Amino acid sequence: MSRRVAELEAALGVRLFERTTRQVVLTDAAQPYFSTCQRLLDDLREADAVVTGEHRVPKGELSITAPIGFGRQHLQPVALDFLREYPRVDLRLQLVDRVVNLLDEHIDVAVRISALPDSSLVARTLGEIRMVILASPDYLGRCGTPAHPRDLAAHACIAWTSLGPFKSWLCRDAGVEAMFPIGVRLATTMPESAVDAAVAGLGLVQVASYQAEAAVRAGQLVPVLREFEAAPTPVNLVHPSNRLVPQKLRAFLDWAGPRLSKRLRAVAEVL
Repeated sequence: MSRRVAELEAALGVRLFERTTRQVVLTDAAQPYFSTCQRLLDDLREADAVVTGEHRVPKGELSITAPIGFGRQHLQPVALDFLREYPRVDLRLQLVDRVVNLLDEHIDVAVRISALPDSSLVARTLGEIRMVILASPDYLGRCGTPAHPRDLAAHACIAWTSLGPFKSWLCRDAGVEAMFPIGVRLATTMPESAVDAAVAGLGLVQVASYQAEAAVRAGQLVPVLREFEAAPTPVNLVHPSNRLVPQKLRAFLDWAGPRLSKRLRAVAEVL
């Protein structure tokens, strides 16, 4: 491989990689070169899709990414039904709690739970979620209900580290969003385990509305401080703005969009 790289560098007359004892990195000259190569490869894949009929019939592999929790709870059931409806489409689900670069990782469509910056991506809005604070009726009966986010510091709270700084929670007071200190009784890396601890009566928890929906419907958790909740976060399906949208992607957008929106509306009815 190193010989082929050396031959390519010699043919181009530029150095593509900086080599050290620890790593190999792209040079400034290499960045636009490889970006152009990537676009050419994408054009070749596009040509292949046209020839094989993927722009006329829903078929081929479709790559989808989403946050782990939302993906398992909402996207995956919809995706499985999609597979039954479209037997000639194969799905590759990438459920990860990070923002995936769709072009670099060859992803067709993503669920994004965030405000979207201006970009070349095409977005379809599905709904929105809220960050909510909840506790079990047992805990509230024993310890009382906080009346203001300032009260959280005196309460037992269950934090999960993926949320950010786990010694404070985001709330909105007098129209201004701010972080309020909490009294941490338990810290965990998973929101699901934080919800379980709150159901067990160990304290207050702040999670996304869809993560607490089932426990609220069952009467195991009760929302508090509703008037102090931060602004809701939009949920979108996004995909690259290709010149031609393959039928497999169009079919998935038309199938999944309304069903995911319905699920989010159901969550909003509870929280």
